[in-house]
Order: sequence, then C-alpha cells, then structure tokens
Amino acid sequence: RAVELARRVATTDASVFLSGESGSGKEMFAQFIHNHSRRASREWVAINAAALPETLLESEMFGHVRGAFTGAVRDKPGLLETAHGGTFFLDELTEMSQPIQAKLLRVIQDGVVRRVGSESVDAVVNVRFIAATNRDANEAIEAGMLRKDLYYRLSVVPIRIPPLRERVEDIPLLAEHFLNLYWKKHRDRGTAVPTLSKAAIRDLQQREWRGNVRELQNV
Repeated sequence: RAVELARRVATTDASVFLSGESGSGKEMFAQFIHNHSRRASREWVAINAAALPETLLESEMFGHVRGAFTGAVRDKPGLLETAHGGTFFLDELTEMSQPIQAKLLRVIQDGVVRRVGSESVDAVVNVRFIAATNRDANEAIEAGMLRKDLYYRLSVVPIRIPPLRERVEDIPLLAEHFLNLYWKKHRDRGTAVPTLSKAAIRDLQQREWRGNVRELQNV
C-alpha cells in the first residue's frame, strides 16, 4: 500500500511526509518518488538535519553571502538553490532547530530564499519537498521539536513505511537481493551465486530486526 501510494503521488508535485523507524527505507522511498516524477531528470538533493550542527546546516541549506561569518570569503548558493526544478529531501526533519524550520517554511510558502547574512531575497526556487522522520510527528509537535505549520505544509501526502517485522514476507526477497548484490561485489564473478536455504529464510523471518532493512542488509 505504501509503494502504491508513493507511485500515485510521484506524478504530482505534492509534498510528501515519510515516517518510519530507522532503516525502514525512507530515503529509498523518497528516491523512488523522485525517479518516477516529472522532475526525474532534474536535481535530487538530500540533507540529513541530524548530521550537521545548526550553523552549518543553515549555511548548507540557504547559502551565505560574503562576510556573513568568519571564513565566508565569497557568496555561496545553498542546496535549496541547487535543487531548483528538482526534489529536496529533508531527512530527520525533527532534528532541525525551530529558527531554521521557520526559515524553511517561508521557502515552502513563497519559494524565496534568503542566504545567511543577506538582507534581501537572493533567489526564487521551484522545489518539490519530501521530508522524513523516525519519530511520531504528533509527539514531535507536542514536544516542540516540529512546528505544526511546517508539518501541515510538508504532510500533504503522509506515507508510513512499516517496520520489517510487520512485513516478514519481504524478507526472502530482500535477503536474496542483498546476497546476490554482495556476492557479485566481493566474490569471483565466475562463481555461481548461492541461494539461501529454507531453514535460513525461516531463521531470518523469526528475528525482530529492530534495525529493519539496514540491519538485514548488514547481516
């Protein structure tokens, strides 16, 4: 159902809000939506809000003007400008600070970008937004981690990606895929790819997979 909804929304420009546990495949879904959209030939830009400190995250997203801070020796466009005409994927949205969320909201509403240190509008962008979080959105709003107005702007089409333990029928397909992928990558190409026994598949399907597809991939 999640894949079918992603396939249907891909042909539109609607913002999508993906939720699901870590490792469940949120970025894969986001890329699927982009690749099946009319923006597929344009830029795909992804940023993880949890991976960067606030000051660097703001500069990376919005860009900066010369002299905005120490080391800003030239004007630099941000990733939102890079994504013009394409898709911008916001991973771990709830880790983004409230001031940056407010600044992002204006980009979504009006399509205007103001670089760090700038006193004027530096760019007008046309971007399709896809956001993702491994937290419950309502709980994040109540905890003050997610602006309600930003959530409603991004959650035009919400898609919940179920954890692997709720879709154990996917495990044989995924396990065979990863086995085939890494056998070809790390073994002699002349040797036949082995198959997983029924007992091995049964064992894999009985595990909890708290790390979801990413954990299965590593195993």
